[in-house]
Amino acid sequence: MAAAAAAGAASAELVIGWCIFGLLLLAILAFCWIYVRKYQSQRESEVVSTITAIFSLAIALITSALLPVDIFLVSYMKNQNGTFKDWANANVSRQIEDTVLYGYYTLYSVILFCVFFWIPFVYFYYEEKDDDDTGKCTQIKTALKYTLGFVVICALLLLVGAFVPLNVPNNKNSTEWEKVKFLFEELGSSHGLAALSFSISSLTLIGMLAAITYTAYGMSALPLNLIKGTRSAAYERLENTEDIEEVEQHIQTIKSKSKDGRPLPARDKRALKQFEERLRTLRKRERHLEFIENSWWTKLCGALRPLKIIWGIFFILVALLFVVSLFLSNLDKALHSAGIDSGFIIFGANLSNPLNMLLPLLQTVFPLDYILITIIIMYFIFTSMAGIRNIGIWFFWIRLYKIRRGRTRPQALLFLCMILLLIVLHTSYMIYSLAPQYVMYGSQNYLIESNITYDDHKGNSTLSVPKRCDADAPEDQCTVTRTYLFLHKFWFFSAAYYFGNWAFLGLVYTYRCS
Repeated sequence: MAAAAAAGAASAELVIGWCIFGLLLLAILAFCWIYVRKYQSQRESEVVSTITAIFSLAIALITSALLPVDIFLVSYMKNQNGTFKDWANANVSRQIEDTVLYGYYTLYSVILFCVFFWIPFVYFYYEEKDDDDTGKCTQIKTALKYTLGFVVICALLLLVGAFVPLNVPNNKNSTEWEKVKFLFEELGSSHGLAALSFSISSLTLIGMLAAITYTAYGMSALPLNLIKGTRSAAYERLENTEDIEEVEQHIQTIKSKSKDGRPLPARDKRALKQFEERLRTLRKRERHLEFIENSWWTKLCGALRPLKIIWGIFFILVALLFVVSLFLSNLDKALHSAGIDSGFIIFGANLSNPLNMLLPLLQTVFPLDYILITIIIMYFIFTSMAGIRNIGIWFFWIRLYKIRRGRTRPQALLFLCMILLLIVLHTSYMIYSLAPQYVMYGSQNYLIESNITYDDHKGNSTLSVPKRCDADAPEDQCTVTRTYLFLHKFWFFSAAYYFGNWAFLGLVYTYRCS
């Protein structure tokens, strides 16, 4: 009866946890709708592009939210004394692991679908829509033609990932057919995990470049913008009034030349037309700024100004924690890992960093450690959004689009969501770089036998003591997170991420100093 009651209580807690996760999903969808509508151009808004942007942004945030859930579930199956909970038998543990794994399968498959098919298709469809002479069928055909190239790239990545063996046949004299058979057995045994992992790792590599470009800048720009604030509508209105007076003076000067009845030269006529056009634009802006100045939103933002300064200081502290931890973690890999052939993988931590020291302390009070991980993930995403918004979308030295409130084109929103999807994929490796042991095992402990010698009786006894799960733990005693399985299937991606972390730190330092 006691075991049944414990199992029922555990099930109830899991149900509550999933309900909280469901509420989080609703909050994510609401945030995505508000964010997209805030920056979307009202004149060029389209239903399909809006839904695509909201859906893609939601998938990015939901995928980032799965990491804390993964860590929580593997930690929840064990007690702090290193024993499994009564309900967490082998079958239940396997079901939980499979549920998380299928969640990753689903989300990563949706990301592949969005990046390699849906977002490119919608983008090229609206690019063709700019041409008024083309019809709907022509737009769809042209969009599908360009999207086909992305689909081919995706298929190639899946094939390469599926048939690059992670193990080699033991028999060197095996025939070609046996080698091919071995490849298919490898594919079947991993249930396509290697194929999906290779494709996602390739996208994560692109996400690393996006993080180096945008997130590193956003970490410097976002806190400073919150502390400095933006120019008030009253100040902009004052500048606009001065511009109106200056333009009116120019118009009056030109008109004064024709007071005696002489016609204006062609050059003065063109200048007069330009000044009159500029005057109409400035007066229209004057009315807009007057509306903004008297709006309730401006008054609310003015009242919340001290809170923005506090948030800016908080983001600076989070950035400092992030940068110092990442630097010490990378230095630890440089000094104590097995080298580039292993992807600079390191188990545990030889050099303590602030995050590695903070997480074990927070694990004693549920759920402070998960809150901290969630804060770091959301901070990473928000700084990425700030970086994209401030820098814009570039192709090498060519600026393609600007991200502006209420004036962002549908194509720019699609680009923004695709970049965020790629950056979110890189977030998991960033968190692993900061706290490798925590991302692998969470707060799990396992039991080890310790010999105790009694001096008075001159005898020995064996005592089971809990120890934090690490690479030396037995496989049946510690459950590895599903996130780790996706991160370290291929050593060469891990090596690229390692060097990317150094580049990220270098750019953050450069932006801070500039």
